[in-house]
Amino acid sequence: MTASEQWADKVVLITGVCGTVGGELLRQLDQRGVGSVVGLDNNESALFFLRESYRERDGFHFYLGDVRDRDTLVRRMRGVDIVLHTAALKHVILCEHSPTDALATNILGVQNVIEAAISSNVERVLFTSSDKAVNPTNVMGTSKLMGERLITAANALRHEGGPIFASTRFGNVLGSAGSVIPLFRRQIEAGGPLTLTDPAMTRFIMSLEEAVRLVMDSAFMSRGGEVFVTKMPVVRIVDLAEVMVTALAPVYGRRPEDVPIEVIGPRAGEKMYEELLNDEEMRRTLELDRYFVVTPALKGIYTTIEYVYPGVRELSHDRPYHSSSETPMSQEEILAYLKRVNLLEES
Repeated sequence: MTASEQWADKVVLITGVCGTVGGELLRQLDQRGVGSVVGLDNNESALFFLRESYRERDGFHFYLGDVRDRDTLVRRMRGVDIVLHTAALKHVILCEHSPTDALATNILGVQNVIEAAISSNVERVLFTSSDKAVNPTNVMGTSKLMGERLITAANALRHEGGPIFASTRFGNVLGSAGSVIPLFRRQIEAGGPLTLTDPAMTRFIMSLEEAVRLVMDSAFMSRGGEVFVTKMPVVRIVDLAEVMVTALAPVYGRRPEDVPIEVIGPRAGEKMYEELLNDEEMRRTLELDRYFVVTPALKGIYTTIEYVYPGVRELSHDRPYHSSSETPMSQEEILAYLKRVNLLEES
């Protein structure tokens, strides 16, 4: 069965549909001929304009709602087959300053999605997590880790015929709202300085297309309780900054050498490197062509699950998968990558 055929006639609910990932999921589902989409978001203005852009499309319905409200989720999940849960508070420093809000959205919100999905008897639920959930050092990462654990536990406790729950783990989605790409672009346009936390800092990166492909593939590949991780390239943030200055300064009528880079130091709770798989997870990880699959430490209690996937290969990593131990992209490779995913073009 082709990818498009898997989505045909399915009713899909997207939480956080006005976000960068949620909006791209909506666009991709439309291209794949999905049966119907229910979009949920608490951003009134963005939801209004999204609704207007899909006004001529049958089967696309958009509603105000918040994952903190379980009753709203129950109402909107009636008749839904698949839930793609992307709504979250994602900014590290804002979650650090407002931890109770991170708890309400990123933890209790996930539990609300789980309970609504069980109540509505949906087929599948896919939760979008973050590399910051691995050995977390901040509130945002800790809340995402708890979200993963809730999803895995929900699947372990599922009875035959209940929803299949699984997670995906993102790296830094370049170009998404709040990511470093639009920040650097604005700083270059203003003549600098580009604010850099630390020249030695490394990060896993992925394009929006790669993030959405991970979600779309994982939705039907999942057996239940796993965490799917895309194999990603690594960049040094200083290399990304220098590449963007060289490429974009002339676009804004400036010479690259006139746009300074200022080191401001790491922010509270910020790691020098990011992790996608820790040492404990490596013992229960399977490798596919594009992905790693972290199978649950807690297996199904009510059902026996066989974690079998097409294209399983011998595990290429015998150590934790983190950005400081991977070879970073060269500046030439970064430039080619940014061009390939259209991140040097005007938005």
